[in-house]
Amino acid sequence: MPIQVRSKEEFEKKLDQATEVRVVKGRGDSAKVKARTPDALYTYVTTAAEADSITKGLKTPIIDY
Repeated sequence: MPIQVRSKEEFEKKLDQATEVRVVKGRGDSAKVKARTPDALYTYVTTAAEADSITKGLKTPIIDY
């Protein structure tokens, strides 16, 4: 079961441990960023622009949907 993270700072800490990052863009300006870690799947709901800024410069593979 995925764990939803509510703060940007906490989610960025989880991104350091991620083996894969997925960005799912919804209708309008919303987006979900999903980070797969060895322990769990973490999701963060945000705007599409903020999702791009969060994933910019990551060394882990990024998959866009």
